[in-house]
Amino acid sequence: MSHEIPQTERLRLRAYTTADEAELFDVFADPYARRFYPEMVDRAKVRAWIEWNLRNYDEFGFGLWAMELKVDDQFVGDCGLTYQDVEGRRELEIGYHVIERERGKGYATEAARACLEFGFTHTSCESICSIVRPSNTASCAVAARVHTTRGEFMKGGQPALLFYTTRHEWEALGMQRSGATGRSHALSRLRSGDSHSKVGRGSVPPGMDPP
Repeated sequence: MSHEIPQTERLRLRAYTTADEAELFDVFADPYARRFYPEMVDRAKVRAWIEWNLRNYDEFGFGLWAMELKVDDQFVGDCGLTYQDVEGRRELEIGYHVIERERGKGYATEAARACLEFGFTHTSCESICSIVRPSNTASCAVAARVHTTRGEFMKGGQPALLFYTTRHEWEALGMQRSGATGRSHALSRLRSGDSHSKVGRGSVPPGMDPP
């Protein structure tokens, strides 16, 4: 079981503590977030969210992690991996939630990509998904940037979108990125006059609906 936590260039992910309750409440306090998480108006639900993730850390070694900006340690939301039910199957899902003032800056995409890498590296799952309500256009846009495939299913009696990436797709994309990086570095050396160079070869607790 891994207790490592993924990090990104701009974001620090860390384990939740009970002291995060007030700041997490603010993440779901604006009208757009309340459309998809109306239950989070209740402080008890916010505490339950944190407690659920503390249990996930103990049981699986991961969960949703609190997300802070490295530049100033500001709490801006959460992102991470949890198991969700998809038509009777247990699927590993990447969830992400960003406070209103920091949306549109690419933080959710940046963190979710790091979590995708973490999920395939630290588990044996053959696919990783994100579950989104079709009306949540902002979350759909993030999921479409992170994953390779989109499907539809019913969740809690309502239509939901299932964005997902298989391990095979992730590995293939990794090879492509590796090749592109190798070619870029080789070309850079050639352009700088290196005559010896050769050209060679980036959720929700049980009982809650997805965003």
